[in-house]
Amino acid sequence: MKIQTKIEGFEIRKAEVTEVPLVLDFIKKLAIYEKLSDEVIATEEQLERYLFGAEKVAEVVIGYYHGAPAGFALYYFNFSTFLARPGIYLEDLYVLEEHRGKGFGKSLLAYLARVAMDKGCGRLEWAVLDWNEPSIEFYKSLGARLMKEWIVNRLSGDDLVKLSEQF
Repeated sequence: MKIQTKIEGFEIRKAEVTEVPLVLDFIKKLAIYEKLSDEVIATEEQLERYLFGAEKVAEVVIGYYHGAPAGFALYYFNFSTFLARPGIYLEDLYVLEEHRGKGFGKSLLAYLARVAMDKGCGRLEWAVLDWNEPSIEFYKSLGARLMKEWIVNRLSGDDLVKLSEQF
């Protein structure tokens, strides 16, 4: 399904299972940009399972410019107990370097804001690396507020296993 944007030649499509290799390629390019390539262990099989299978937990949209992939957004729904409403958490947003500055990232975010409004969500949230000044300034220009008083916590790998074994 093609979703028209306000940018001539740029459209957004919900990703299809046949685009899993493209999604993984975008994830790897984002990891290179974020200097986190060594952390990517995702496989096409995992992405297919969790983005398109019976255990689907996230969604992907891909931005196409004149029919060629230009960027993507991967997101999922969460829930705010304070608002008693769902929200959208944007896990990844990436636009190919040659397409930056054309409004594609803003269009992808605006699309997610529209999805949030249509679903009755109270929030659209995401994280940004503290050194990524271009992205921070871009997000601020959209009205985003950095939540500096919140510190992200993460359990993974052996630490996640150890805690699970305490149950």
